[in-house]
Amino acid sequence: MLETYPLLEPHIDEIIPKKSQLDVVKVPDRVSLYVLDNAPLFYQHMDDPIIPHLKVVHQYPHAFKTIKIDRGAIRFVLSGATLMVPGLTSKGGWLPEKDEEIPKGEIVAIAAEGKDEICLIGQLEVGTEEMKAKKKGVAMSAGHYLGDGLWKLELS
Repeated sequence: MLETYPLLEPHIDEIIPKKSQLDVVKVPDRVSLYVLDNAPLFYQHMDDPIIPHLKVVHQYPHAFKTIKIDRGAIRFVLSGATLMVPGLTSKGGWLPEKDEEIPKGEIVAIAAEGKDEICLIGQLEVGTEEMKAKKKGVAMSAGHYLGDGLWKLELS
């Protein structure tokens, strides 16, 4: 996990205390949920990268690469729709500058224009440089968003 999210290193003992037991819960659709004391920490679909649960992202938002969607994309993202590039390249969206481009395949947190909390986390299907150049297409087809089944899952 620290290889993928090096900015979590100063907080790893808070997230997973040394004497605690991390459990793996199998949930539908071949997803493994990594849980500590009934609190979800990370999840993984089959052999995809391990992705932090939004509750972890909300605690340590500075530890994840972040891009921003415009107001118009929020309702689509929160209903589970595919994240499209225009929601990131329009006036209210934000992508990193040239020297901080994010490549295809990276796990990124998605902030929303005018909102405080991250609303989605997942793997980019195209890099931010390509998004700026083409201004269309799919940015992320799947991810963990506020209000989805993983967010609502009761483990107690």
